[in-house]
Amino acid sequence: MSRSAHPAGPRHADVLPEGHYSAPPTDLNALDSKVWAETVTRDTDGVLTVGGIDVKRLAEEFGTPAYFLDEEDFRARARSWRTAFGDDADVFYAGKAFLSRAVVRWLHEEGLNLDVCSGGELATALSAGMPAERIAFHGNNKSTDEIRRAVEAGVGRIVLDSFQEIVRVAHIAQELGTRQRVQIRITVGVEAHTHEFIATAHEDQKFGIPLAGGQAAEAVRRALTLDGLELIGIHSHIGSQIFDMSGFEVAAHRVVGLLRDIRDEHGVELPEIDLGGGLGIAYTSDDDPREPHEIAKALTEIVTRECDAARLATPRISVEPGRAIVGPTAFTLYEVGTVKPLDGLRTYVSVDGGMSDNIRTALYDAEYSVALASRVSEAEPMLCRVVGKHCESGDIVVKDAFLPGDLAPGDLIAVPATGAYCRSMASNYNHVLRPPVVAVRDGEARVIVRRETEEDLLRLDVG
Repeated sequence: MSRSAHPAGPRHADVLPEGHYSAPPTDLNALDSKVWAETVTRDTDGVLTVGGIDVKRLAEEFGTPAYFLDEEDFRARARSWRTAFGDDADVFYAGKAFLSRAVVRWLHEEGLNLDVCSGGELATALSAGMPAERIAFHGNNKSTDEIRRAVEAGVGRIVLDSFQEIVRVAHIAQELGTRQRVQIRITVGVEAHTHEFIATAHEDQKFGIPLAGGQAAEAVRRALTLDGLELIGIHSHIGSQIFDMSGFEVAAHRVVGLLRDIRDEHGVELPEIDLGGGLGIAYTSDDDPREPHEIAKALTEIVTRECDAARLATPRISVEPGRAIVGPTAFTLYEVGTVKPLDGLRTYVSVDGGMSDNIRTALYDAEYSVALASRVSEAEPMLCRVVGKHCESGDIVVKDAFLPGDLAPGDLIAVPATGAYCRSMASNYNHVLRPPVVAVRDGEARVIVRRETEEDLLRLDVG
C-alpha cells in the first residue's frame, strides 16, 4: 500500500471529536526538548538519532519494540541531583523505576545511593557491586527471608512500614548479633495532586504508619526500646508525578512536628529525615517539571525553616528520585503494523508492542507524546490513537496524538519518556516477549537487558 492509499482520518481542529488533546502542532517534525533525552535529534533525512546513531540502524540491529536509553543523559541527570543536594544530603535512586546491573554501576560511579523494595532488587544491587551500606530497603510487606538477607548484607537502612515489621526486623537483627539502622515510614495525611493509585501519603492506603491518632508516635516508642534497632530517622513519601511543592511543605511541617515530639518525650533528636521522591517529569509539552537545583533549594529551605521554628538541629535530608532521573532518558521504538481510519473519529495506529511494554496508559490514564521516527513528513496532521497488539480494548499506548497523514505500515514511531516504570512493569500478556533495553552512548549501542525469547517463556512452563 502506498503512503497515501488509505483514507484519511480527522485532520483539522474544527472537525475533531471531543477528547483531551491539544490543537495540531504546526510542525510534526519538531522535537520538544522537554520530553526527549539530551542527545536525541533528527538527521538531515528527518530520522531520529540518539547518541549519534539513527533509529533505522538501531531497529535493524536490535528489532522493535525496544527501549533505547541515552546513557550520557542518565549519568548527567544523576550528577545533577547529586550536585544539587551536595555533601550534606543523600540521594537514593529509586530502583523500582528501572533497575539493571548496568544502571547500578552507573549510580555507583556517579556517587548516588540506591533504594530497593524487594529481594530481587536487592540481589541486582548487590550483584552489580553497590556497597550494601549505600542501599535502603523499602516495602510494605518484606518477608522474613528478605529482611534477613538485607540485615546479613549490611544495608544502610531498612524503612519500617508497620508495627509487625518493627518487631520482625528487631528480632532478626538480634538473632544475627547486630543493630540494624532503620527509619519509620509515616503517612502524614497529605493529598498529593496526582492519580489516586500513585498518591501515597493520604491515610486510606497501604503504605506507612499514620501520624494521625498517635500511631506514628507509638511506633517510635517501640522502635526506641528494641535492642536490635537503631532508629535514625523518619520517612515520608507523598506520591508520584508531582509538580506542586506545596505538598512537600505540609509533609515537612508534620514530620518535623513529630521530630519535635520525639525530642520532648524521649530526649532524642533523630538525625535524618527522608522526604521520598515523586517529582514529576515531562511526558507532554504541557508538563513543566522543576530542575534538581530548584527542588533541592526548596526542600532544604522548607526543612530548615520548620526545624528552626521547632528549635531542632536540621537533620540530614534524603530524597529518592527515580522517574526524575531515568524517565526522560529513554524512548520506546515501535514499528507501525496497521493504520485504520475511523470516519469522523480518529485513526487507529497499531504497533508491535503495547500494554505489555507500557501498562501506564491503561493503569493510570497516563499521557505520552509520540513522533514519526524513520523519516520526515510534510503531510497534514491526523488525530491518532496509538494502540498495541494485545487482545484488550484498553491496550492503548498514546490515547490522543497527532501524527502525519501519510503514516503507513513499516514506519517507525517513537514514544519518549518511557525510561521509568515501562520495562519495570512489563509483562508477558498474550505470551508477548518483553523488549530489550539498549544503552546508547557516543555512537555505540549495547544491550543491557536482552530481549526475551520463546525459550525463556517455555523454560518456566514445566507442565
